[in-house]
Amino acid sequence: MRRLIILPVLILLFALPVPVRAGPSAPLEALLSALALDDLVAVMREEGMSHADELATEMFPGRGGARWAAEVRRIYDGGRMSRELRDSLSGSLAEADLEPLVAFFTSGDGARIVSLELSARRALLDEAVKSGSRERLEEMRADDDPRLDLIGRFIEANDLIEANVAGALNANYAFYSGLADGRAFDFDLGEEQMLADVWGQEQEIRDETRDWIFSYLAMAYAPLSDTALEAYVAISETREGAALNAALFKAFDISFTRISRELGLAAAGFIAGQDL
Repeated sequence: MRRLIILPVLILLFALPVPVRAGPSAPLEALLSALALDDLVAVMREEGMSHADELATEMFPGRGGARWAAEVRRIYDGGRMSRELRDSLSGSLAEADLEPLVAFFTSGDGARIVSLELSARRALLDEAVKSGSRERLEEMRADDDPRLDLIGRFIEANDLIEANVAGALNANYAFYSGLADGRAFDFDLGEEQMLADVWGQEQEIRDETRDWIFSYLAMAYAPLSDTALEAYVAISETREGAALNAALFKAFDISFTRISRELGLAAAGFIAGQDL
């Protein structure tokens, strides 16, 4: 059995969706604008498409080409991803008081935090930068750098490791289900076996998630003062911050579970040697 590749569902600060017909409210749109949601979606789309290239190389080398690239672009449709996120967030945050969050993320420090997070995430698309960020993390650990304690508090306040591990497991199961439903295998694959195989990756996913998050945040927040990062931790610990965090994780989980299943279905055709 092939080991599934960990899907790129790591999301910063950031299950069935609540159907919403109306668009996001003005306060929510103000918040999503301050959080640069569409820019984040664009970066995550690039991450996903890069991952899809690696997936093709591992699972059906030489059989992807332009057809696979077209499927991946269709699945990672930025407009669709944005609509999925907004629909879910509209339902989850309908009763939340968003004013404190808008005030924070439109402040000087809040806007800088969003900019630093996006810049670091874009930079990590480069493998050399990713490797360098891991090396820097190891140096910080060896030096007992106190910044890691503050970053650890931020991670704990937002439940970043547990929520990301859960999201990755959900996405991997969805991908596996897509492979099975697309008849990628020449045998019947039951749910129990799929669950066992996915859960067998839990520790690897957890270790990778912990290192990725710490190295990413250490790089992103390097120019940020301790005072500004303390303020970020503080708002994350408020009722409003917790509501936003939970809503964002739920929204991204919905989108990436859908994406993962569609990738599995598409990949199945190439693995089985079929034309899409």
